[in-house]
Amino acid sequence: MDAYGSIQVNGQLYLEHPAGHLLHSLGETIRGDLEMWREEDMAEFLPSPVGTNPGELMPVASAVTGEWVFLRVPDEPSSPWRVVVQEFDGPAWTLYEMTFSEWLLAYLKGRDVTLCSRDRAPDGPFWEFLP
Repeated sequence: MDAYGSIQVNGQLYLEHPAGHLLHSLGETIRGDLEMWREEDMAEFLPSPVGTNPGELMPVASAVTGEWVFLRVPDEPSSPWRVVVQEFDGPAWTLYEMTFSEWLLAYLKGRDVTLCSRDRAPDGPFWEFLP
């Protein structure tokens, strides 16, 4: 993302560049998504409230298949951030005891991390710029 900016991976996962861009700004998107999740009834199905405080969930990515990817803000500054993936079409969510980089690598390798790329990228991962 540092080299190419905001992208869509495997025609499925939206990733925005953290530094902001003319068309996409991860910071602005997170602020808007936090507001949306606080107002949505589905927030009650998450394991923690959404927000930026310790123990809360911060939405950082979404998928065309309806899933949302959250980072769990660590309780202690020295603790690692963890990934929670929520299936938007139901109350199911999964906590992954791994960093976002580890989760993303598992996704790119086709492992089942709620989002699965095997059927979308049988020849290997690919990306395209977000419009």
